[in-house]
Amino acid sequence: MRLPKRWFALELCLDIWSTSRIRWTGNQSAGRFVHPGCRRQSTATAPQSAVLDLRLQQTETSAPSILSINETNYFTDSWTNIPQSVISALPRRLHLQPSHPIALTRQLIESRFPSPTFRHLNNLSPIVTTAQNFDSLGFPTDHPGRSRTDTYYINKNTVLRTHTSAHEVDTFREDKSDGYTISADVYRRDAIDRSHYPIFHQMEGARLWDRRKVSGGNIVKAVWGDIERLPTHQLKVEDPNPTVHDQRNPLQAQYHELDEVEAIAAHLKRSLEDVVAEIFSHSKQATTAAGDNKADVEEPLRVRWIEAYFPWTSPSWDLEVFWQGDWLELLGCGVVKQEVLINSGVPSKLGWAFGTGLDRVAMLLYGIPDIRLFWSRDGRFLSQFSVDKPISRYVPFSKYPACYKDVAFWLRSSSSSAGGGIRSNAQDFHENDLMEIVRGVAGDLVEDVKLSDEFQHPQSGRKSLCYRINYRSLERTLKNSEVNKLHDEVRSQLVEKMGVELR
Repeated sequence: MRLPKRWFALELCLDIWSTSRIRWTGNQSAGRFVHPGCRRQSTATAPQSAVLDLRLQQTETSAPSILSINETNYFTDSWTNIPQSVISALPRRLHLQPSHPIALTRQLIESRFPSPTFRHLNNLSPIVTTAQNFDSLGFPTDHPGRSRTDTYYINKNTVLRTHTSAHEVDTFREDKSDGYTISADVYRRDAIDRSHYPIFHQMEGARLWDRRKVSGGNIVKAVWGDIERLPTHQLKVEDPNPTVHDQRNPLQAQYHELDEVEAIAAHLKRSLEDVVAEIFSHSKQATTAAGDNKADVEEPLRVRWIEAYFPWTSPSWDLEVFWQGDWLELLGCGVVKQEVLINSGVPSKLGWAFGTGLDRVAMLLYGIPDIRLFWSRDGRFLSQFSVDKPISRYVPFSKYPACYKDVAFWLRSSSSSAGGGIRSNAQDFHENDLMEIVRGVAGDLVEDVKLSDEFQHPQSGRKSLCYRINYRSLERTLKNSEVNKLHDEVRSQLVEKMGVELR
């Protein structure tokens, strides 16, 4: 149903590359990655370039019935779960702020994918349909990523994108270049700690070749010719597995020849190794200048390719980097599933795609210990970064004391069909719902929330949980009276919203 003045109901339509072994899990880290997919743009999506003007319009009922985003209005419904704290952060777009470390990291990676082969898309709307975010990527209907505990819903058919891949099929369909990168803010309900935040930033990229346009239709010759023009590097590369494996990393035999995939995989790996070499050469220079970890800096940089699985690529890999004594997951990638390209209207093309978390890379590059710092407006933080200065390690301007508070409660033992953290019982309780309550009350004044104890009563079977909340500001010392007030509100909302019984 279409409403006047651009008030409309959305039509029904419906990660991920993750970089923790690059698998999807319910809790994605800020640096974890995602990849391929999406469908046509719906008329229900907000304009893609204008600054977001957000407001909630209240009706006579207690809950908002209309969510207005940049003059486009969306009905809310039982799926709506976006807190005001996330709505208010939508216009920040850190990846586009001059001299912000997220933007500087984006620009550094983009420099390894030059035009005109690659175009860089950085201004796409965060509001997408569920079809773009899930269906076009082949997400099963019962995939945990679709849950209200994991995803921010505007309504049943519309979400804040959980990954940049929500724009992939649209970009493939536009067919304006052989390659592209997409950088964007993405949104997921998640844990509270120093590496998780409900808003983080991803970059994905793709490079395709067209059978109709390469000389003689010979993809293999064309790709190897392009490989010869790629930069070389001095990395120590570990890649022990064959390009394809019938069970672990299968060839798309219906569409691709083995020699084609071997050429595309070689181009993919060389391209991404070049990105790693560029990032960590800057990181080594910054570490040396700071006088830290000199032994590590002098070691040759090692990377390794690990077989992986993503629904939208095959074969697929994770790329890990050995840095400061440990292997770090950096990105996920693979040969694009031909069905994605067929559905995008470019069946004669084939190629590769990758994705990475910009926050994760920036934290490694600059030595930033807490993801909340990216959202700081404190000049003592922001003044340390500039497009006109070489990359340098972050210098902490202070370390304010922590204030720990525990909250313990019994879950309801009765059954419920609501799910999603509404009046939670032991069956439908989800930790992300608790995290959202804490974030909604205390925002960035909480450094982490951890489960410290759990207990099941031997007679009643009721389950008890205890969480320890670390209140710590990045910018000032918190007063105990201030923390007590926040903590009392957290306790109150746990009872009100989740139906728990406080202990």
